[in-house]
Amino acid sequence: MSLKRLGMFLAAVVLAGAGSGAGAQTSRAVSAAVADTGRPAADVARDTARKPAEMLAFAGLKPGDVVLEVLPGGGYFTRLISKTVGPSGHVYAGAPTGKMQEAAIAIAADPAYANVTVVGLDPAAMAALPAVDLIWTSQNYHDLHLTRVHQDPVAIDKLWFSKLKPGGALIIIDHAALPGAPVVATADALHRIDPAAARKEVESAGFVFDGESQAVRNPADPHTANVFDPSIRGKTDQFAFRFRKPG
Repeated sequence: MSLKRLGMFLAAVVLAGAGSGAGAQTSRAVSAAVADTGRPAADVARDTARKPAEMLAFAGLKPGDVVLEVLPGGGYFTRLISKTVGPSGHVYAGAPTGKMQEAAIAIAADPAYANVTVVGLDPAAMAALPAVDLIWTSQNYHDLHLTRVHQDPVAIDKLWFSKLKPGGALIIIDHAALPGAPVVATADALHRIDPAAARKEVESAGFVFDGESQAVRNPADPHTANVFDPSIRGKTDQFAFRFRKPG
């Protein structure tokens, strides 16, 4: 079975029996997004590790949603989110100007992903965005704590809170560190963050914890290697948290 067919099969299995109405609509949209033939082969090859069907279903993403994706990287989830929300929805791919926007700009230029707009992450760009249904960041939340980035993560969490519609969701997927690991030093050395520390930080901005997924957990990960180390790359233990803006 090819990797693409395997991805389609897994999506169908995970999302089968989702019910009728909005649940069935989400199920069909996610299945179609994972099966999208426009996805690069390199992305499809990563599906086994990144569990896109499970993650999109966990997010509750549906057609018509407006999404802010923070730091889309190479666009792995950008294409998936674009196809899931469909032509009635929109994806704002937020990244600092320059090289970090290149992949997202290429996706947005493809007519197949015409609902993608690339935006900066500066305060002015964020202020100009409409209220969104969902904010998504994958494998990047720890980056806010890097010494070289010099960001105030709680202030950023509060900015995200302000951009969400009441009842909207924030999805954070990231590489897990050992419990109690120092946040800044661990982000710098390993590109990981203690899940409990991340949760506490986000909740301090006003978000309410709304659940977690075990789909990308890997208890066999010793949590001591840099995520780019060949011994663990693509196999890290990751947490997936969903938070809500009350309302």
